Amino acid sequence: MPFVSGKQAFLEILKDEGVSVMFGNPGTTELPLMDGLAREPAIHYVLALQEAVAIAMADGYAQASGGLAAVNVHIAPGLGNAMGMLYDARKSGAPLLLTAGQHDQSMTTTEPILWAELPPVAQPFVKWSTEARRLEDLPRLVRRACKTALAHPTGPVFLSLPVDVLNAERDLDFLAATRIDPRIRGPRAAVRDAARRLARARRPLIVAGDCVAHGDALAELGEVAELLGAPVMTEPVASTCNFPFTHPLYAGPMPRLAPQIRATLGRHDLLFSVGGDLFTLSLPSDVDPMPPGLDVIHLDVD
Repeated sequence: MPFVSGKQAFLEILKDEGVSVMFGNPGTTELPLMDGLAREPAIHYVLALQEAVAIAMADGYAQASGGLAAVNVHIAPGLGNAMGMLYDARKSGAPLLLTAGQHDQSMTTTEPILWAELPPVAQPFVKWSTEARRLEDLPRLVRRACKTALAHPTGPVFLSLPVDVLNAERDLDFLAATRIDPRIRGPRAAVRDAARRLARARRPLIVAGDCVAHGDALAELGEVAELLGAPVMTEPVASTCNFPFTHPLYAGPMPRLAPQIRATLGRHDLLFSVGGDLFTLSLPSDVDPMPPGLDVIHLDVD
């Protein structure tokens, strides 16, 4: 097998994973990647003038396309600039592969300008965070990152790419793409039990989350709401349109204060939570947001 560089291997694997667009704001540690992209017409590079904008574009692209989005930022300060929008990407569940260039590993003992250990910086807001320290490990790490980002519940991952790894050459096996196939049908007995409880409820409430939109299930949720005559609220901090705002059964977003949540739920005898985060609180409270005796059905992807 002919020798290939790390930058070439990285881009070839991204193409095989379905990536055709990369967003970013590069610097000196990203020069190998920029050189590779200049020779790779199949991946279109979208330049942002600040890292938060690059992450936000990638987040929106991933949500709109339903596929993996790639975004690259510049070492420690660039990753720091990206963290606010990375939080949003985690909240939206965007399948996003975030990479950052890192100094040549021969320099790290001198702590060169802009250097820091990058995986711990990204860790709080991603599903998986690591660094490729050897070229021979790069294909496995990129494949794992893509699989992890696309596995339900989907979300961003982070991979640090040192300059020496991207510039190195050797014979490599690119490996094959793998996926975790989600279980898309719930247990039949549980579904029947939920249907019976919904039909018996006199004052049901539906709370719709982002996974309704991600699963393209707005029409089906609308049918259920109309059949039950149930009002539909959206999860407190939604990233997508999870129920038509003009629908007569739309009742607005769930509140983010425990006393208000308890008061809202107290008017109903059954809560049907579909694909979202029910309790996103803004302030502490001694009040339990869940009233006693409320029947709860929760439906989600995981």
